[in-house]
Amino acid sequence: MPIINFEKVRRYTNVPDDAARILARPEKQQIFNLSVHHDQGLLVQTDAYVVYYCTVRGPAKGGIRFWNDVTLEETAALAELMVWKTALTGIPFGGGKSGIRADIHKLTRFQKTVIMREFVHLLRNDIVEGVYIPAPDMGTNPTDMAIIFGETHITECVTGKPVGVGGLPGRLQATGRGVSTIVQMTASHVLNKPLEAVTVAIQGFGNVGSWTAHFLHSMGAKVVAVSDIDGGIANPKGLDVPALMAKRTETCPVAHLQGSSGITNEELLAMDVDILIPAAAGEVLLPGNSRDVRAKAIVEGANHPVVEEADEVLREKGVVVVPDILTNAGGVVASYVEWHKGKSGALSGEQETFDVVDKLLSNAFTQMLELSRDNRLDFRNCAMALAVGRIVQSMRERGWI
Repeated sequence: MPIINFEKVRRYTNVPDDAARILARPEKQQIFNLSVHHDQGLLVQTDAYVVYYCTVRGPAKGGIRFWNDVTLEETAALAELMVWKTALTGIPFGGGKSGIRADIHKLTRFQKTVIMREFVHLLRNDIVEGVYIPAPDMGTNPTDMAIIFGETHITECVTGKPVGVGGLPGRLQATGRGVSTIVQMTASHVLNKPLEAVTVAIQGFGNVGSWTAHFLHSMGAKVVAVSDIDGGIANPKGLDVPALMAKRTETCPVAHLQGSSGITNEELLAMDVDILIPAAAGEVLLPGNSRDVRAKAIVEGANHPVVEEADEVLREKGVVVVPDILTNAGGVVASYVEWHKGKSGALSGEQETFDVVDKLLSNAFTQMLELSRDNRLDFRNCAMALAVGRIVQSMRERGWI
C-alpha cells in the first residue's frame, strides 16, 4: 500500500489513472535467504529484502538497512519515500531500498562483513549494472559501503563510501546540512525572522541531529535543547553545541552531560521554541502529544516523524510542518554528487558538496512555497504535488502512460 494518498494529491495536481495504478505498488520486490557460515563454524540464516519502487526517472537509489526488525513492508515504504525525495529535488534517480534482518549488536565485525559480501553476491548484477545504487542506512556505515566497492571495483556503484576509496567529502554531514538549510529558509520566509533570532529544539542527536545542530550553531541560530533516546538537556540561553559534539559518546549520552537542565523527549517536543526538529525516529508526534506542541514550525529531520492525524491537529493550531521528503533529502543529493563524480572521475571538495545540497534544497523549498501561497495549501501536500507531477511527466516522456 503506497504511503501517498492519491485522492489528496489529485485535488492539487493532475494524476492520470494509469500513473496512479503504476505508483500504487513497487516495480520489484525480492526476498533473499542469506545463509552464511561464520568464523565459529555456525550456519546463520537471515532474510534480506530489496525493493525498487519506481525507476522512471533513473536507477533505484536507497540505503541498506541492517537491523533486527527490518520487514519487507518497511523496506517498500522507505523505497517509495526515496521516489518522492529524488523527484522533488530534481536528481535523476528512482526510489529503492534494501534491508537485512539481523541484530548487528550480536555480530562481530567479521561476521557482519561475511553477511554483507553474501548480500552483494546475490545482488551483484543489479549493483554492477547500476540498476540499484546502495548507500548507508540504519546499521550500516561507510566501512560497509567499502565492502561493496571491494567486491565490484566500480566507484559509482555505491555511495557513502569512505573518502579514501572514492567517497565524497561532506557526505557524512550532508543530511544535517540540508536540514539546517531548510531551517534557514523557514525562518526567513515563513517566520520572517533572521536565523540569529530563532530558537531551535532538536530531538535526536545522532548523525542527522548532531550535524544539524552543528550547522545551525555556526549559522548563528540558538539551539536551546537536544536529546537522544535517554533524554536530553536544555538551556534557554543556548547550548554549546561544539562541546556537546566533542563530549557525547555512546557510553555518555546527551542526558548525562553537565551544565544544562535535564529534559525528557516528550518535554522537548512541547517546548516553546520557534522551530522544532524531530530528527530521531518516525511517528513521534501523534494526535495526543501534537496538541502540546508550542513551536511555530516543525522541520522533519527524521522520516515520517509526524503521523497524518497529527498533521491535521498541527494545521488547526497554525503550526507549519516542512515535510521530510524535502528536509532530509540532503543525503541523497550528496549521494548524487558522489555518483556523478565517480562516473566522471572528477574530484570534489566538502564545500562543493554543501553548495549543491544548499542549491537543490533551496530551489525545491522556493517552488513549494510559491505553490503553497498560490493555492493556500500546506507544505506537505505542495511537496507531494510537485514530486508526483515530475514523476507523471517522466512517465509520459518514457511512454509509460
